Amino acid sequence: MTTENTRTYDVIVIGAGPVGENVADRTTAAGLSTLIVESELAGGECSYWACEPSKALLRPALVRADAAHMPGIDPAVAGPLDVDAVLAHRDRMSADWKDDGQVEWIKSAGIDLLRGHGRLAGEREVTVETPDGDTVRLRARHAVAVCTGSRAALPPLPGIEQLRPWTSREATSARRVPRRLVIVGAGVVGVEMATAWQALGSEVTLLAREDGLLPRMEPFAGELVTERLREAGADVRFGVSVVDAKRADGTGGEVRVWLSDGSELAADEILFATGRAPRSQDIGLDTVGLEPGDWLTVDDSLTVSAVPGEWLYAVGDVNRRALFTHQGKYQARIAGSVIAARARGERLDAGRWTPHSSTADVEAVPGVVFTDPTIASVGLTVREAEHTGRDVEVVDYEIGHLAGAVQYRPGYRGRARIVIDRDRQVVVGATFVGPGVEELVYSATVAITGEVPVERLWHAVPAFPTLSEVWLRLLETRRDS
Repeated sequence: MTTENTRTYDVIVIGAGPVGENVADRTTAAGLSTLIVESELAGGECSYWACEPSKALLRPALVRADAAHMPGIDPAVAGPLDVDAVLAHRDRMSADWKDDGQVEWIKSAGIDLLRGHGRLAGEREVTVETPDGDTVRLRARHAVAVCTGSRAALPPLPGIEQLRPWTSREATSARRVPRRLVIVGAGVVGVEMATAWQALGSEVTLLAREDGLLPRMEPFAGELVTERLREAGADVRFGVSVVDAKRADGTGGEVRVWLSDGSELAADEILFATGRAPRSQDIGLDTVGLEPGDWLTVDDSLTVSAVPGEWLYAVGDVNRRALFTHQGKYQARIAGSVIAARARGERLDAGRWTPHSSTADVEAVPGVVFTDPTIASVGLTVREAEHTGRDVEVVDYEIGHLAGAVQYRPGYRGRARIVIDRDRQVVVGATFVGPGVEELVYSATVAITGEVPVERLWHAVPAFPTLSEVWLRLLETRRDS
């Protein structure tokens, strides 16, 4: 093993996913020398095992569902998908799991990249074990940003290593379609992968410990997705959990699954979509007084609260504020601005809407679940709003009544809900369920983030015939109730 002399940069970023890249882009643009350390592929989880490949698998299924309802289109579109073509499209969208393009962008932005496993080694210190066995020592003049993200969390099931289960990574990168697939988990990954693999020809059994799918969302969202999954042939079961599972000897052997209700299942693959854990177990947290494997708690400047000196930042999934790529990139812009301001000796701006304060990952987090029907939501659900003590008004509307919805898909099924704070007379939450609703979520995000008075929303005129007209119908429903 060889050891280089310490290399010094203004900023060191651990993790070259979308979050780390955006932190580094901001600090470099501010004139700070910046190095990114990456142990896997530059571009991160989203590019190769999450957002990009999962949506590439889902999009053909959703387009087929729309086309199958549209008069004048060949009925053949309702037939089986071309599996090879879909997987090839997924591979292209994942850049065939090669990061050449991302590396080229990093270099073009003036950012240095070091391959290897980075660990904190004390205040502003990082050591990197490179693929060839060398150790590189780094020092940051101003900041170290931990942008290591999250990983799939597996349940404490005895013998789970021998089971060789799928996680979200295997589910988005699999090279073949399993004939029978058991999915454990009622959250976003579970329902999206059930939608994708059912459309590709798997016999899907989706197991939910809860009484419905997507338990953190408005109940009607999970109900509509359940209805459509069952229509497509999926077996959706509620109130059950896996008590044991074993795989037959040999690669690709059958999986036997025993459930809490006494029933048994056989499958070719089993996917555990049971939550996320921080990728912080082996990044040297103990050297700065933190517990390895923990989520990193930060303030609104994305500074790690428990570490003195305002030099350590945790950005993206690893701080657990909002586990979405777009929210992590938002945080990265904030963190980059904070690091640059502190490096210049400036005082940080105060207030909720400043470039130095991350608040949108608390008050108005948008998300889309790319199922059939699609779910788009932002802000608080009714349950969450009431839990905070707000006096709220709930307004619902059947999206299928819109002319724009019928144009989009004859026989359209969907629903919209807004949650209004009675005292402030502003929208604090919105949920839309139905084909194409993903494009409605930004208008709701603007309404919530901008605290637009409900009466002012009457003057935001939607075009006809579009799905956006649902805003007018929600306001009319409220007026007439």
